[in-house]
Amino acid sequence: MLTIHFKKSFLSIACLLLAWLPISAQQVVSMQDTVAQHIFTFKEIEVIEDSTGKFSFDDIKSEAFDSKFKASSSSTPQTKKINQTYWFRIKIKHNDLLQKSFLLEFFDQTIDHITAYIPQPNNTYKVEHLGDANAFDKRLIHHKNFEIPLQNEGNSVQTYYFKIQSSQISDIIIVLRSAEWFISYALDEYFYFGIFYGMILVFSFYNLIMFVAIRQKQYLYYVLYNLSVGFFEMSTDGIAYQYLWPNATAWNQVSYAFALCATSIFALLFTRELLFVKAKAPKLNKLILWVIAGRIIFFLYCYLFDQQLFSYKFLEAIPLSVAFFTGIYIYRNGYQPARFFVLGYSFLFAGFCLKFLIMLGISWLNFGVVSYYSLSFCFILEMVFLSFAIGDKVRILKLKKDKAQQKIIRQMAVNAKLKDTLNQELESKVEERTREVYHKSLIIESKNQSLEEANALLQQQAEEISRMNVLLEQDNEELQTSVEKVTRDRVMNTDVDFEEFSKIYPDKESCYEFLSQLKWANGYHCRKCNNDHFFNGHILHSRRCSKCGYEESVTTYTVFHNTRIPINKAFYMIFLIYSTKGKISSHKLSELLSIRQSTCWTFGSRIKKVMEERKKTLKKNSKNGWSQLVIE
Repeated sequence: MLTIHFKKSFLSIACLLLAWLPISAQQVVSMQDTVAQHIFTFKEIEVIEDSTGKFSFDDIKSEAFDSKFKASSSSTPQTKKINQTYWFRIKIKHNDLLQKSFLLEFFDQTIDHITAYIPQPNNTYKVEHLGDANAFDKRLIHHKNFEIPLQNEGNSVQTYYFKIQSSQISDIIIVLRSAEWFISYALDEYFYFGIFYGMILVFSFYNLIMFVAIRQKQYLYYVLYNLSVGFFEMSTDGIAYQYLWPNATAWNQVSYAFALCATSIFALLFTRELLFVKAKAPKLNKLILWVIAGRIIFFLYCYLFDQQLFSYKFLEAIPLSVAFFTGIYIYRNGYQPARFFVLGYSFLFAGFCLKFLIMLGISWLNFGVVSYYSLSFCFILEMVFLSFAIGDKVRILKLKKDKAQQKIIRQMAVNAKLKDTLNQELESKVEERTREVYHKSLIIESKNQSLEEANALLQQQAEEISRMNVLLEQDNEELQTSVEKVTRDRVMNTDVDFEEFSKIYPDKESCYEFLSQLKWANGYHCRKCNNDHFFNGHILHSRRCSKCGYEESVTTYTVFHNTRIPINKAFYMIFLIYSTKGKISSHKLSELLSIRQSTCWTFGSRIKKVMEERKKTLKKNSKNGWSQLVIE
């Protein structure tokens, strides 16, 4: 009984082991005419990390290392450690009845070294050296990807080994394809690449023409940005290595770094120019300039001292984030063209984040070919929306220009109408003045006779006046103390000539002193930073803020600012216009002040406009009312 029980137990354990072995063993991929292509994934790919780089192929294929191979934990394994050696193996079941030829393809064109060990019918291995560190002409098939033709002999399961080393984080995408499918796929792929790079060239050429025509730097930066993107994509997808520098292996290792640096720099310069960052966000403008300088310094350091640092592409998140945030900030402040800019950068930012998360090891985001080309798709969408942003900016500028032109036309019509009205008024006033002069001449003649009669009386009064002079001399001392007040009040409230008016305001300094007292009667207050303390400025009676240094002249924010009329005459002109309630003509002002009539008309119109605007305020100020017209 014990023996029977032992046998049953042994058979149960054996059955469990047999059931477990197919599940844990590496999965085999079979060649089939009905399957045009198959992408190796998960347990179909096994890997060993060779941290020392000392494992030979004989070691790897030995039974001792068979158990050290581990199935890939992600759909697409990666060489996450830079310049470290990795060994991969796959198993393929051959079928000599197949009608089609098959080949293996490595999809990532940035892998530096691939040593492929291909099994032969005589149980030996053929060694092929691939990778973008080798000359392009040495490839088995002249294609941007790495292709290995397969010999389909026998029906056995063959194990293929690959020794891989790269200076960048690479995706190990291994695809089994039939030759017919590869030809069709390759033609389609190159066709789509032609469309992609054709779009870049078309967008670049169009914006180059716009730059030549308009001379706006945003178009030039956009052209350079697009060309940098195209240069980067060509450097990473193998097109540039195939067509531009097939034998320059050393340059092929660093070309993408030049393109990536140029892309970041021109993207920030384009952002700065398109969104008027210097004017709309000065602090962000400084940040952009610092990021550009830092990016150039980092590139030079990597190129001169440690080129392995070029593989840290995720650092491009810094200039990308700065440009993206700048667009959002400008858009939130009301600048409409920024909406397309933000939308375009949203796609690019999403594509970059997807790539970054895949690089961090989030394998479920890696969809193979789709995720591998995701950033290229995002570049296309960004390029389209950035073009919309440029067009939107031009459209808004055109609308503003049209509105400005319409406003100018309307203002010209108003000016013409006003000119005609003024001419008519001047003609009527000239006629009226002529009649007044004629009537006054008659009155003067009659008064001359009266004056002759009055002369006799004046002679009699002369003696009386001499006596009165004695009395006046006694009052002179008292009058002397109050003469300034009496004279000022007379000037402010009576009709006086310029000579008498000049006794109160004889020169520029006295006028500036009066303006200073009037302007800052309620205390000094800086218009820039709201500070209440000041120093004397460099100009007469000007005041300079003690905090921000802003200097405000005494004529700033007054009607005398930027006027070419001598200020004491300008004072008198305001007084005359105020005292006559704006009825005095520019001809009369020109006659009284010896100033051109057109200048008097221009300045007088300005004063009359202020009088009209401050009509209610002037009614409340009976004394020194004309001074209420000075401050703007």
